[in-house]
Amino acid sequence: MGRQRRPEPETGQIGGVTHEGRGIVIGSGKKVFVAGALAGERVRFLRRKQRRNYDEAELLEILDASPDRVEARCAVYGRCGGCSLQHVSAAEQRAIKFRALADSLSRIGRVVPARWLEPLAGTEWQYRRRARLAVKDVPNKGRVLVGFREMHAPYVTDMQRCEVLAGPAGAWMGPLSELVGGLTIRSRVPQIEVAVADAAAALVFRVLDEPTEADRARLTDFARTYDVQVWLQPGGLESLVALAPAEPAPLIYALPEFDVSIAFGPTDFVQVNGAVNRAMVRLAVELLAARPDDRVLDLYCGIGNFSLPLARMSGAVLGLEGEQSLVLRARANAERNGIGNAEFRTADLSHIDGREDWLAGGWDAVLLDPSRNGAAEVVARLGRTGARRVVYVSCHPGTLARDAGVLVHEQGFRLEAAGIIDLFPHTAHVESVAVFTK
Repeated sequence: MGRQRRPEPETGQIGGVTHEGRGIVIGSGKKVFVAGALAGERVRFLRRKQRRNYDEAELLEILDASPDRVEARCAVYGRCGGCSLQHVSAAEQRAIKFRALADSLSRIGRVVPARWLEPLAGTEWQYRRRARLAVKDVPNKGRVLVGFREMHAPYVTDMQRCEVLAGPAGAWMGPLSELVGGLTIRSRVPQIEVAVADAAAALVFRVLDEPTEADRARLTDFARTYDVQVWLQPGGLESLVALAPAEPAPLIYALPEFDVSIAFGPTDFVQVNGAVNRAMVRLAVELLAARPDDRVLDLYCGIGNFSLPLARMSGAVLGLEGEQSLVLRARANAERNGIGNAEFRTADLSHIDGREDWLAGGWDAVLLDPSRNGAAEVVARLGRTGARRVVYVSCHPGTLARDAGVLVHEQGFRLEAAGIIDLFPHTAHVESVAVFTK
């Protein structure tokens, strides 16, 4: 058997862009996706991965540039896998995401909204308040790398800063590299989680071996120098323990329009873009249009991001969430805000048998904010709640479209409005919101 030929650079014209922001080469026979190429451009590319029905290629050179192309701010953009759309203007980024939503609703759900909402956008740089950084001791480089994985290889990107991480965290790559490089367990720290609140920040070090006293002292010095909480996680989430300070203040973000402040733990799920989250909560509350005596059901409620503002505007709110730790956090947040008309329960919304008491009706409005898997079990029974209005916040246009089809074609709802929320600028992530009425 002869040796497989190494791929050679090719030249091609880009005819369109996928929902993930990859250019599609025209007339190449087998479909070729070129990361970083824009519609209308002529480019040189190199096929990197061969699939059954398509190939994935690396962009080598732009021969004729699109007017939508801009200069990326990040020094390692194109190599780092954290962002994929920094080379695209903000307006075109939102246009790509809108097309992803519109196409999914039409093609998968066979629905079209009566009206489109204006794109919701906000902070585009230094916005990301939650991130998981990879850590790798690289002897050949003589140091530890801290950052996101590379786009075309399973390596940690050699980077000194990140333009999208919130607050001071974006400048911590270099200092974190030095910190971990000085630990006795430098090769046993695979990741660091970052959590940034309105007035504080936390770092969670995943440690596979017990840090020595010298390691602990070094970590504590870092916490003091950079005014950041340092936590250790030797096992699962239940093993999380604060190192410095030993009794850290809670991480908090505010929703001032509703006089609500929400506390969260360093590994809790929170929406990554604080400014856009505030606007998203305000929009969702407006769209749900709950009246002072309404009963509202908040499904996949998390720590109360939507529930507590809704409780300010309605008669009563019931929040359901699958993770017990988040339910406990939501209850504590209701108490800290003096909100007595919000109840929170643990419920596995992926397994519903139809006998649940919250399905018995009596609800005026429903808000749901599920994971990427969507809410198939819930929407199949949502008509039983009695709700006249449903607001669905989605992080995946495909599952939103699937669930929208069920609500419209099987549950008697009308898709009144839909639109995108640019929660993750410079990435292909599509957040969206849809409003359904009976």
